[in-house]
Amino acid sequence: MICGIDEAGRGPVIGPMIVCGVSVGSDQKLRALGVRDSKRLTPQKREALAPRIRKLAEVEVVEISADQIDAARKLMTMNELEAKVFAAIIEKLSPEEAYVDAADVNELEFERMIRSGLRCRPRIVSEHRADDTYPVVMAASIVAKVVRDQRVREIEQEIGTPIGSGYQTDEVTMSFLNDFVKRNGRCPPHTRRSWEPAKNIMMVNSLRTLDKFE
Repeated sequence: MICGIDEAGRGPVIGPMIVCGVSVGSDQKLRALGVRDSKRLTPQKREALAPRIRKLAEVEVVEISADQIDAARKLMTMNELEAKVFAAIIEKLSPEEAYVDAADVNELEFERMIRSGLRCRPRIVSEHRADDTYPVVMAASIVAKVVRDQRVREIEQEIGTPIGSGYQTDEVTMSFLNDFVKRNGRCPPHTRRSWEPAKNIMMVNSLRTLDKFE
């Protein structure tokens, strides 16, 4: 058995990070599906492929909430957190070979971090842009992205106003975050408060509040 692991939502200021593992005996059927890196597919194509991938493969999905990320960052780096979750998925799937999209600048260091959390001993291929190279990683990236997008839509429904993609490069997201903090004096639910954009907005809001008393 081989497995591929990738994540979606490592960097946004709002919403969870989703890590997905996809395990198959052979990647031939995944190739036949036409899997690609999720970023190279339209949302409609990803949503069409995700259930087909789930039918062909064993799929393991782990969601790490914004609160969990904030708590973990007090103890470890994002690379260490990601490696820890990758290791948990590898343990669950028990493949002979695991292909992972390396989060660390040093591919071998990321492999070492994963191995430190493993009891099993599969061959691990840790590479940058693995989601452009290996169909099992491509498949994992597709499922992770679809699940992440679904969660963002659910968060939007919960809050009751457009929140965008959750990324700090998204004008809708940053406008929502600024407006929410200005109105409520706190970050909205599902915000990574340890992220610089959230901390900066809170700091600016605190300064505005102090100005009112001068």
